[in-house]
Amino acid sequence: MARKKDLNLYRNIGIIAHIDAGKTTTTERVLYYTGKKHNIIEVHDTKDMKSSTTTDYLEQERKRGITIQSAAVTAEWKGYQINIIDTPGHVDFTIEVNRSLRVLDGAVVVFDGVAGVEPQTETNWRLANQYNVPRLCYINKMDRIGANFAHCVTGIKERLGVTALLCHIPFGSSDEFVGMADLVANVGYIWDSDDKDAKWEVVPLDQVQDRFKFSSTKDTDWVNRIPELRQELLETALAVNEEAFLEFVESGKFDPEVLKKCIRRGTVTGAFVPVLCGSSFKHKGVQQMLDAVIDYLPYPGENGGIGIVDENGKNIGRQEVKDDAPARALAFKVINDQFGTLTFVRIYSGVISKGDTLLNVTRGRRERIGRMVEIHAADTEDIDEARAGDICAFVSMKETETGDSLSDMNHPALLERMRFPDPVISVAVEPKSRADVDKMSTALYKMVKADPSLRLEVDQETGQTLLRGMGELHLEVTIDRMRTELGVEANMGRPRVSFREAFGRKVEHIYTHKKQTGGSGQFAEVKMIFEPLRGGSGVEFSDEVVGGRIPREYIPAVEKAIESEHKRGQIAGYEVVDFRARLLDGKYHDVDSSALAFEIAGRACFREAHRASNPKLLEPIMKIEVVSESEFLGTIIGDINRRRGQVTDQGQKGTQVTVVGFVPLSEMFGYINFLRSSTSGRGTFTMEFDHYAEVPPGLVDKLMEKEA
Repeated sequence: MARKKDLNLYRNIGIIAHIDAGKTTTTERVLYYTGKKHNIIEVHDTKDMKSSTTTDYLEQERKRGITIQSAAVTAEWKGYQINIIDTPGHVDFTIEVNRSLRVLDGAVVVFDGVAGVEPQTETNWRLANQYNVPRLCYINKMDRIGANFAHCVTGIKERLGVTALLCHIPFGSSDEFVGMADLVANVGYIWDSDDKDAKWEVVPLDQVQDRFKFSSTKDTDWVNRIPELRQELLETALAVNEEAFLEFVESGKFDPEVLKKCIRRGTVTGAFVPVLCGSSFKHKGVQQMLDAVIDYLPYPGENGGIGIVDENGKNIGRQEVKDDAPARALAFKVINDQFGTLTFVRIYSGVISKGDTLLNVTRGRRERIGRMVEIHAADTEDIDEARAGDICAFVSMKETETGDSLSDMNHPALLERMRFPDPVISVAVEPKSRADVDKMSTALYKMVKADPSLRLEVDQETGQTLLRGMGELHLEVTIDRMRTELGVEANMGRPRVSFREAFGRKVEHIYTHKKQTGGSGQFAEVKMIFEPLRGGSGVEFSDEVVGGRIPREYIPAVEKAIESEHKRGQIAGYEVVDFRARLLDGKYHDVDSSALAFEIAGRACFREAHRASNPKLLEPIMKIEVVSESEFLGTIIGDINRRRGQVTDQGQKGTQVTVVGFVPLSEMFGYINFLRSSTSGRGTFTMEFDHYAEVPPGLVDKLMEKEA
């Protein structure tokens, strides 16, 4: 079957932002204006559980009024097919943004017009940088009291470190927001009402000042600066095309179509980021944002495709996005429910048809494609094939997990994997009844398989099943989804912190393993140096044995011992991190030595050396940002200090103050209750993992008692 639409008419985009910036509201408007739905449901109307927005269809999302899992929808705009992924804004669900950005070609970053650049916006921006995803900035909520376009633009420039290309300028703010200037087209758009079907008038920019008298000086200033800002846009955009730029400098003339192409090239290469504005809730600016998506964001492959890597993750080439090539795809998400498994995939090359057999290159397993579907949030539509650039889902794949590469059986290729954060908090999970033990284990396995930011462990001492995740809300939602999606109920214990351990100092240690029980015995001796490394370095092993003091076939056994033994430290059994193990010397016996003997010696050497190094306990430190009324500033700062935190910044956001700092995770449980009571319910906060730091020696015993 031939391709229905040329590849350059595709856009695979994500909607990303901080929580409550208006991502889902914007997506609802996009679906309405593209004709995918005929009514609009507001996020605040879903908490009665009787209705839901298209992309927030989970019970947990409707109950909390937030996006929890990314949802895919497809729409058409002016002949272009736009595949959209609406992502969560809450820090506990960053994994959803992570894996979505891995397979997207572009993104619309939504900003709250009052708050500007917020913590999760910065996190998502870094993820987009990591995956080289071109972006548009859409400053939303210009209708809100306190909306400040200048504050948002300054934040984009300074906090995100990019060149902001102002394509839109708002006409007014809060109640006076009536439209915007389009500096690219050199016209203004003025809406006649806030209705979803309202029309807008197109006005030449040189006539705008005669039409409006805004009460706010800051709004008038923007309108007065339109000629200057348009000149800046032309100079910045045309600079990416030397010929067009020279013509503009010499004659002051340019081709409007060339200008759009220049903005597109600058956006795709990252030279600058176009900035748009609007109010999705008041139905202003969404259509113009859609125009910018098709004008400035890349089609599949325009941004260079995806990297091909070897088994060690080293980049060995690029996979172009085209039909006439071996089939290659990346599984970026798995959803489980009572009826089976949906594996979301992005096709990078070739054509995949129903009934094909693919190779899971990551796991070396075959997968037969029995059924393929196109996703529209909670609904699916059967399809017979998918081509390069498509995002679809395969039904009931047994072996494939998030991040796995799928390819033609005869042309295997390993595509760039995603990088996932380590979980920092854990809870004990137990079934509601003894009869549900097996059902709970199966359900937990499915949840962990679908979400790579979850980990499942068994406490060797207590026998408890431990579920580790990114935050209290993350774990709470996971347990609740087991109930609603898999029909399994479980009890969740109180949260526990995922501490780490480290070597306190450099240690040289010799361990001799000698055992004689009649007949051939066991003998191995190792001499090793263990030295701490800077945070985030991981675990390194180096073989420095010379002269055959230890036969080569036994050295991997010592390395295996270190890899296994560092999972349990000598302070409280937490994983030991950030050290180098150097194997310097040793002894062996021709008869009694074996790989097992050297593995035992390596394990014991590690344990004794770690104990002798005055080991350190490390705790996760969270970056926290609190927003509240200024009258509560002293209370908030005092409480952060009481929690062993450190305030690093404070400032003004609209009518409220913000406090930024770093606080140990162990001190943050139940913080929301304190914040609500001490700020009369008007304070909010966000928190994300930043780094591990040493626990003060005097607090180690106290913290371990709390965790026991």
